[in-house]
Amino acid sequence: MTIEPTQHVESTHPEVVAFARESVAGASTPREKAVALFYAVRDGVRYDPYCFDFSTAGLRASRTLETRRAWCVPKAILLAACCRAQGIPARLGFADVRNHLSTERLRQLMGTDVFAWHGYTVIELDGQWFKATPAFNIELCEKLKLMPLEFDGTSDAIYHPFDLEGNRHMEYLRYRGEYDDVPVAEMLASLREQYPAFAASVNIDGDFEADVETEARQG
Repeated sequence: MTIEPTQHVESTHPEVVAFARESVAGASTPREKAVALFYAVRDGVRYDPYCFDFSTAGLRASRTLETRRAWCVPKAILLAACCRAQGIPARLGFADVRNHLSTERLRQLMGTDVFAWHGYTVIELDGQWFKATPAFNIELCEKLKLMPLEFDGTSDAIYHPFDLEGNRHMEYLRYRGEYDDVPVAEMLASLREQYPAFAASVNIDGDFEADVETEARQG
């Protein structure tokens, strides 16, 4: 049963506990609670890969609640923490993806459109584990004509391969496994090898949603 708090998955942090409790109001079963928590994290925290912080403080669930903007890994951490706070077993899953929703600024920094160690949450319900990806908030999806990821607690919620207009969106290249907490040392070693200019903390000037929208109109 993966319900214990960890360094980053702060399921006993007062702010996390309060957010989880508020988010599941009206839900009674673990499945209903997990679904409510998915949407609370998906839409309550803005997806923003321009504010990349791989420090211990930057990855903690409480920090994501404080800033309300984060990239995929901290959002997955927050969802896992909220599930555990409600007694629902949850882990962190990671995969390498080719992300067709990117920007020139991000591609120049990374040198590729392959995102290693994309993060999602894995939630246990009635003895089954389901992948739940709370990264892209609904406003981002509507603005960029993406198909929002929906989670009902009975099947996986992973990225769609195409957007609403039939353009390539996301390709899963490799699954890297599931963990009780962020495998920081393993991830850092891999990221530094894959991205020569990798920095463990970076804030890119600009608005991610605006940049993607502008480039979509141009191209």
